[in-house]
Amino acid sequence: MVFPAFFRSLRMAPLASAMALLAACSSGGGSKPVAPSPQANQLYAQLDQASKGYETALAQARAGNAQASQQTLTAALDQLKTASAQCPSTPGCDSQRFFSVFDRLLRLKDGNFDLGDDMGSMGADLPEGSDAGKTGAASLPEAQRSVTLLRGQQLSQLIAMNGPVKAALEMWLTQWRGNLMDTYVNYQFLRYQMWPAYQKQDLPEALLFGIMAKESGGKVHAVSRSGAAGPLQFMYATGVRFGLNTEDGFDSRFDPAESARANAEYMDEQLKAFNNNLELTLAAYNGGEGRMRRLVGDNTSVSLYDPVIYNQLSQETRDYVPSVLAAAWLFLHPESYNLRFPHVDGAQGSVVLKRPASLTELTVCLGSAAGMQDGWFRTLRNLNPRLDPQVSQPAGVRIMLPKVLEKSYEARCTTGPWPILANDLHTAVIPVVPSSPSPPATTSLRNGNTSRTRNYTVKRGDTLTGILNKVGCSSVQEVSEMNDLKHHQIKPGQVLKLPTCR
Repeated sequence: MVFPAFFRSLRMAPLASAMALLAACSSGGGSKPVAPSPQANQLYAQLDQASKGYETALAQARAGNAQASQQTLTAALDQLKTASAQCPSTPGCDSQRFFSVFDRLLRLKDGNFDLGDDMGSMGADLPEGSDAGKTGAASLPEAQRSVTLLRGQQLSQLIAMNGPVKAALEMWLTQWRGNLMDTYVNYQFLRYQMWPAYQKQDLPEALLFGIMAKESGGKVHAVSRSGAAGPLQFMYATGVRFGLNTEDGFDSRFDPAESARANAEYMDEQLKAFNNNLELTLAAYNGGEGRMRRLVGDNTSVSLYDPVIYNQLSQETRDYVPSVLAAAWLFLHPESYNLRFPHVDGAQGSVVLKRPASLTELTVCLGSAAGMQDGWFRTLRNLNPRLDPQVSQPAGVRIMLPKVLEKSYEARCTTGPWPILANDLHTAVIPVVPSSPSPPATTSLRNGNTSRTRNYTVKRGDTLTGILNKVGCSSVQEVSEMNDLKHHQIKPGQVLKLPTCR
């Protein structure tokens, strides 16, 4: 069902600002509750009236009465903002009541609208060529994501706005904000590969985003200290159980479509095991389903925050669950928390190379095309996970990239100075200073050229990714194959053979 266009401009950010003011002015812990004064009761009456007005506006919108709905909505929100601003200076006024109404209205909107919070920033019209003619998940407008159900229930109804989730919201909006925005941009370019698997399992897209934000930030080649790999961070054994194998030297945990499929199947399996208890399911994903089943037993309705469960979880899992839920909540309600995600045309495209080039060379010649100030290296890597970004691909190879870059490739990367400059930078040779004692000289191939290798003794606390960052290598797979590593696992004292990649 499509609602009137004016609801695309629905904003609750000013109300969120008022809620933040209330938080700053609320009484500290340990103080005794104060009986509401007559003035506080008057504010509560205004609060109730505003809430009823908001519900009336929703009903008018559903009935198609756009003008009356807009007037009612404006009056209700103005009344709510005015009352909330007066609460901190009113004796006996409990700010938590205003927070509760704010939370309820967001959930009420989720259950009554096919439009998301951030319609204005995303844009109502899809870019030409992005979704036109597509079917299934690829044709789903971004604005409809917020009403996706989880086993027949609104996702927002399953997210308890408790202390841990509120604390995680603050982290995403402050210290983790950069990672949240990077995840959003990365996800938009991966959406066409990953979202169909979630849609097939009838799982909310916001949940997929929340898991990715916490696990990898949308970096397809991410590898954790414990050996979890890929955009959704599967451990090797769990990945194999869900069909993520190594084929022709490529670990399919790094394949975004396959990783999303495996994750959706895992979530479906665990939701059934825990009777659709989302918090327990996420805890199982992070801490292991076996451990969670032993803790929960037959009581699948138990809250994750029940001390019998919560106190036996690792600190990582205690942090993980509310962090995922908070990121999912922000995905549904960005502007209600003074957050605006950028509009990203993530439609997929491809080019057939007209001249040899590596992904790094393409990144240089594309520059900041289509307004991407941070460049396109991460996106090209994510969309071409099987390719070593340093290795030159021959002419005729098809490279996946965002559709908006197809014309930029033709203009910037086929002729002219930019591909020449990119190749000159890419083939630059850095003198190698031999270690003492000098390791046996061997050779390996990079970009068709001969380069020396060196030995490295693994120290306690080292990870394969961290070692490669130190020496300038970017291919975990290459080093794993050179050293016959199983599942990229290393141990202290082990001597690795490393290519001198730069």
